[in-house]
Amino acid sequence: MAVTFYWYPNCGTCKKAKKWLDENKINYRTIHIVNTPPKKETLLDLIAKSGLPAKKFFNTSGKKYRELNMKDKIKDASTEEMAELLASDGMLIKRPIVTDGEKVTVGFTEEAFNENWL
Repeated sequence: MAVTFYWYPNCGTCKKAKKWLDENKINYRTIHIVNTPPKKETLLDLIAKSGLPAKKFFNTSGKKYRELNMKDKIKDASTEEMAELLASDGMLIKRPIVTDGEKVTVGFTEEAFNENWL
């Protein structure tokens, strides 16, 4: 099974996820989430398939999130509006995102990866 791995190479969590994918011999293609952020439509699809609220796609510990005061901006935002904000800057997106077109994981925990990608 080949998955799409949206990542930021300088991100420690992404490095852990990549190591897990390599160790478990999972085929993947990488997309640099900052240089090539997913488009709004792609994000809406990922959000829907993940079963998570759109707010979970924000990198709440990121500098950009704080600088742009995203907490207040997304408080009452629709999923559409949140997807648009996320698509505008890859640094706002929680990473990594892994998908096979059906399932989606956001962030990295060994438990979630074992459950979804093995």
